[in-house]
Amino acid sequence: MDENSTGNEGLTRRNYIRYGGTALGAGMLAGCTSDSSGSDETTAAAETATETTAATETESETETTEADASYSVTMEPMGEVTFDSVPESWAAYDGGYADMAVALGVGDGVTGVGGAGRYYTYVYDELPGVSVDREQIEAYPEVRTKEEFYELDNDVHLYDPNMLINWFDWDQEDVDEIAENVAPFVGNLIFRRSDGWHDYRYYTLYEAFEKVAQVFQREERYEAFAALHDEFIAEIQSRLPPADERPNVFLTYEGTTEPETFSPYRLNDKGTSKKQWNDLGVTDALTGTDIENLSTTNRGELDYENLLEVDPDVMLVRGHERKTAAEFRDTVLAYMEDHPVGGELTAVQNGRVYRGGYLNQGPIHNLFLTERAAKQMYPEEFGEVTGDAELFDRQRVADVVTGEF
Repeated sequence: MDENSTGNEGLTRRNYIRYGGTALGAGMLAGCTSDSSGSDETTAAAETATETTAATETESETETTEADASYSVTMEPMGEVTFDSVPESWAAYDGGYADMAVALGVGDGVTGVGGAGRYYTYVYDELPGVSVDREQIEAYPEVRTKEEFYELDNDVHLYDPNMLINWFDWDQEDVDEIAENVAPFVGNLIFRRSDGWHDYRYYTLYEAFEKVAQVFQREERYEAFAALHDEFIAEIQSRLPPADERPNVFLTYEGTTEPETFSPYRLNDKGTSKKQWNDLGVTDALTGTDIENLSTTNRGELDYENLLEVDPDVMLVRGHERKTAAEFRDTVLAYMEDHPVGGELTAVQNGRVYRGGYLNQGPIHNLFLTERAAKQMYPEEFGEVTGDAELFDRQRVADVVTGEF
């Protein structure tokens, strides 16, 4: 797809034809004022003319209001997308974009998610008054086909359309069809930056969040959330140890409780799924190696012998977000401790193998994941990861989400 493509210039079936009334009103006025058959008729004609003029002015004002209500959002790869009204219903491919909508207070508009298995909503339980309709999401947990897009009939789709093309066998005609007949796409795959087909601009988490805020016309809520985030990160970073005292980490995916091989992630990839690690100033244990980040085309894995050559200070294993910290230690870490080779790893011997965080994270997720990661990396400063210490104000987050700020 051309990165400058406008995606049918944002036209959907919800665009409407605006009819003008000025010419019609003028014609009626001319016909009435030319009639001089009598005073009663003249009076009636004058009244009719006045009413017609008023109606014409009202129609004109309505047209102006409707025209003024339209707005545009520009985001790659779609380009400029125009909305005639604020979307009410939406679907998102991943939990990161769904979480953005929830953070903006429009979570009740969700109709489905492209990958519900990786949308972790349990964090909302800690935020008073914040929730999402999990039953609706579970009814449509993998919205990836044109038929489902038609069925759900959303006002906007928070998807990178190129992801549908490269992962789910869509073509450009399919994307154009849904954008034209249902609703536009607004989204950019941002959780990693290692896919060759993604040859257009990437966005940081908060850059993408701002675009979604523009879609839903919730810019003030975005600004309040961004201010909260910036304060939180600044406070955490002010308490970090010197750079030469920070651990190096190996971030990986392995979803089994008895891992034998590990798919590598690189922290220098700068995707949003690594945001908390980069904010916490840790170093990539794979620095200086030729090992590449997991991607659509790179599915390489490392075994325990490979890991021993790197021997990271900390291992972060993704694929276990339905487990608590204690459950993870009792299963995955326990298995690695008993493994004849894995048990030789420094991270394993020191008990520094942790859950690696969500693949797709939004702004609410990121606060919780950063809090957890700070404890994982620097327990002496922030407390043990199994502890209850809170590093940010849950009520303040809830107030932003619910608009009480």
